[in-house]
Amino acid sequence: MLPFNKNLKEKARKLRRNMTQAEKQIWYQLLAKDRLFGLRFLRQKPIDQYIADFYCHKLKLVIEVDGESHLSADAMEYDAQRTKVLNAYGIEVVRYTNEEILNRLEDVEIDLKKRVQERIFTVSLETRKLVGD
Repeated sequence: MLPFNKNLKEKARKLRRNMTQAEKQIWYQLLAKDRLFGLRFLRQKPIDQYIADFYCHKLKLVIEVDGESHLSADAMEYDAQRTKVLNAYGIEVVRYTNEEILNRLEDVEIDLKKRVQERIFTVSLETRKLVGD
């Protein structure tokens, strides 16, 4: 069970109502309504002290959409720490830039499908180990 910070609930709601253009594009074109292999993704999901842009519980997969603010040294250090914390919960983090999503969505889709298929395989193996197959 992932830790839920109730103090982030309202902030997550605001972020869902005010998605960036890149977030809207990846959401409506690839993730909403279980479009990607029938998997359900949630928007702006609070996990621990962070809010993940998109989260698939079944795969323990986070998709982050990074704008220019993520390019500074401080932001890169923060993102690395955040990824480390999420990885400790068994969550894989995939990052795309706004530019990639807005200008090369087909490439993002191909890459994301590949990563999701790999994650399906990994999670399947992990589940088998847990049940003793």
